Formats: sequence, structure tokens, C-alpha cells
Amino acid sequence: MMDGLSRARLDEILERSRGLRVAVVGDVMLDVYLVGNVSRISPEAPVPVVHVTEERYALGGAANVAANVVAIGAECTLVGYVGTDEAGARIRTALRELDGGTVDARLVERGNRPTTTKTRVVARQQQVVRFDREHSHDLPDECAGELCDAVRAAVAEADALVLEDYNKGVLVPFVIHAALEAANAAGIPSVVDPKFRHFMEYRGATVFKPNALELGAALGTAVQPHDDEWLEGARTIVGARHLLLTLGEDGMALRSEDAPTLRIPTVAREVYDVSGAGDTVTAFVAVALAAGATIQEAAVLANLAAGIEVGKPGVAVVTPAELRAMLD
Repeated sequence: MMDGLSRARLDEILERSRGLRVAVVGDVMLDVYLVGNVSRISPEAPVPVVHVTEERYALGGAANVAANVVAIGAECTLVGYVGTDEAGARIRTALRELDGGTVDARLVERGNRPTTTKTRVVARQQQVVRFDREHSHDLPDECAGELCDAVRAAVAEADALVLEDYNKGVLVPFVIHAALEAANAAGIPSVVDPKFRHFMEYRGATVFKPNALELGAALGTAVQPHDDEWLEGARTIVGARHLLLTLGEDGMALRSEDAPTLRIPTVAREVYDVSGAGDTVTAFVAVALAAGATIQEAAVLANLAAGIEVGKPGVAVVTPAELRAMLD
């Protein structure tokens, strides 16, 4: 038993997850890792010379949320954008070859805008530098219109909606509103992982899941996670039924309408890499709610999954077997 979530209840939620479908809408990215060794400083500049011994690729952003949804055992429809480039092709291939299932990728594609790609150079298990290839301004109206059509079709087939915003231009207000209106009309839960640019456009969401830095920046004030009145005020401002505030090593705080605040301590045994932990939380909350879990159960389950994910290098998924083993 962990914070009211028993092994039997975990099994029930995971079993109900099988066959459910989650629509994930947002910024699709490719993570590239150049891994190697450093043995000297460059004679050209005071920087390390990394001898690359491995190059690997991982799904990032909304694509990583989709990968986590499939790893749990649910089905997933992914709506987003990629360019007509090698990175976009790698994402499509990776989505087809996921362990546990295939993501139904409904991706808008253009040749004049690259796929968002984050390349990390890693030496001795430490990140040396990261360089990004992206156009982060909002997608043009013509693309947004195509995305809205894809979003409405995806939500019509779904049991839950995720909006995964990395400020890379997909979740413009037009797309956000269309997605939330479709989810509310269908009576399915919506889970939002917001970023600063359109932070206040998500009114009406079921779950609003910022981290402390994002929420503080948007509200222009210091975050007060131990103050119930402050949390309720923040929940009211963002207009969500539930505010799930992630607090890094301090766990999470869940504030719901007409319910006391639930504070969930972190369960991470060892923190190796926090990359992708937020995506894991988002995926597990959405799948659990679709499977009939309460928001409290969904938050506890997601926190458990995040504790497993941060113990892995890079962006990673969490499986039901790993959850059962950790709860045991």
C-alpha cells in the first residue's frame, strides 16, 4: 500500500487501461544523444574534446507522452507537427516500432519548418552541451486549421485528452480551445502540461499540471505549495477542476475543488536523470483517469511512475511490471 493505493487497486487500474485510447496533442520532438569520452581540452578553444562512441535517438515532448501511454498498455493517437526532414522520419519510424504497441500518428508536415530536435552531448554521464534545432513561433493559421480537424477526429475516438505544450508552436489558442471543447463535449478528462506562452488559455481543463517554476512565472509571484488558500486561488485563476503542482524533489501538491489539498512526497530512490519525468506524470494521470481512477489515485500512481523514470538515463518510459515491482 502506498498513500492509499494498494497493489490490488493498482492492478485493477492497469487492467482497465488496456484497450483505452488517449489523444495526445502537442509539440512533438526528437531527442538526440551523442555519448562519448573526454580526455583532453581543445587546442583551438578552452572546451573539452568529446570522442563520440555512441549516437542514439529518443522520442521527446508529446511523442514521449505517447510512448508512455502505449507502455502502460493503452492505445494512443498523437496529433502534432513534424518537418519533412530526417528527424521527422525518425519520429515516425520510432512511433511505429514502440514496445507494447503502435501510436496512431496524425502529424501535420511541412517542408519550410524543421522538426524540433534537441541534441545533447554527454561525456562521463554528464551533459556537456545541448543544441536545439527548431522554429518555436506559432504555426500559421492554415496549419492550425489542419491540426484542429485532426484533434476533433482524435478526441471523438478517445477516452482521455492530453495537451502537451513545450512552446514550440503547435498549441496555439485556436487548437487549445478546439481540443478542450471537444473533450468537454465528449465527457472525457483532459490533462494539460502547460508552458508560459499560452498559460491562461486552458480554462475548463480537468487537470492542469505545471511545475513550480512555470506557475510562479505565470502568476508573477512566489509559489506557496504549503498554503492551501494560495493553491486554491491559483486553481481558480487557471480555471481547472484540479491543479496538480509538481515540485521536483518535494513531490507534488494536488488541489481540487471542494477537497482538501493532497501532498504527495517523492518516491524516487535514486535520481539519475530528470529528463522526461513530467511527460511520464502526464501520461499516467490521463490513462488512470480514463480507467476510472480518482484524481487522488491518478496523482499517486503518476508520482510512483516518476520515481521510477528519474532513475533511468535520458528520456524513458515506465512499464506496469516496474510499477508492480516498486509497489511490492
